[in-house]
Amino acid sequence: MKHASFAALAAALLSTPLAAHEGTHADGHAPIGVMGDHTHNAGEIMFSYRFMHMEGSGSQIGTEDIASDTIATTIPNRFAGLPGQPPTLRVVPQEMRMEMHMVGMMYAPVDWMTLIASGGYVTREMESVTYRGGMGPTVLGGSDVSVDGFGDVVLGALFPLSKVPDDHEIVARAAISIPTGSITETGEMLTPMGTVRAMRLAYPMQPGSGTWDLKPAITYRGYSGNFGWGAQYNATIRLGMNDEGYSRGDIHEVTGWVSYEPARWISLSARLAGRTTGRIDGIDSRIIGPNQAANPDFQGGERIDAFFGINLAAQGSLDGQRLGIEIGAPVHQDLNGPQMSGDWSLTIGWQGSF
Repeated sequence: MKHASFAALAAALLSTPLAAHEGTHADGHAPIGVMGDHTHNAGEIMFSYRFMHMEGSGSQIGTEDIASDTIATTIPNRFAGLPGQPPTLRVVPQEMRMEMHMVGMMYAPVDWMTLIASGGYVTREMESVTYRGGMGPTVLGGSDVSVDGFGDVVLGALFPLSKVPDDHEIVARAAISIPTGSITETGEMLTPMGTVRAMRLAYPMQPGSGTWDLKPAITYRGYSGNFGWGAQYNATIRLGMNDEGYSRGDIHEVTGWVSYEPARWISLSARLAGRTTGRIDGIDSRIIGPNQAANPDFQGGERIDAFFGINLAAQGSLDGQRLGIEIGAPVHQDLNGPQMSGDWSLTIGWQGSF
């Protein structure tokens, strides 16, 4: 009897159409790696937490890999001629890891506007090898540096431009990033002359941007039966230079996904995301060294990532609680290099509506 009852319940769940894509349905939200995809009704509040992990290794120029020995012996050092600066890049990054703990809040004072706020704590680690002297392929040793601190804070609002239950939703985002993250972090690096020096770390290692940034976005989500789909354009547009004399490149990203909900408590998704990032404009006069990451021109580029995810929605007394997981890897990278390439990423997040 118990087995028959369970089978009947499972069959009912698997055959349930998407009567409403809010509340208990797993695909009522986009994959966890997409933010600002939905709004709330007046009086509703949602809290969220995301853990993000990303790793990269090796280097590319454009779409081609380049060996560390080749970088160290052939790529010119932008700072050659300054005291202690060799003619080529003698410090070459090998691996980089980034982790972020991000918290967010959404609150709808009225039906036509949902206020948003988010911020995170970032940890970055980089391993590099240092080549001996001013020429040749002899490795002297390595450096492991790490930085942790709060990143920039985002404040803004979401506006439902069109919302038809069980059919589609279009949401616009107007937000601004406040430069609360540090851009002056330092670390100890092994130099080609065999000394260890404390220096300001390169641009990819800094937790913040140092600039006020506009963060517009527009999102479309649609549904039919047990299937869902969506697309989003979002951007980060820098407003002027920071206090150290530079601004990171603007970012433009387009992503699209499809999802399938075999039961109202679980949704599976596949997503593609294309991103273009500009070079750094200006230069921090204290970021100097025979390291590719210290050159503002060796920043940014284009990449396409593929993601696979799962959304789980609690039922019953825990209605409104969701858990999302998404893992991804680049399928195309065209980098302004030499620059370290990305390997893979993981996002795990909780969302709770009240």
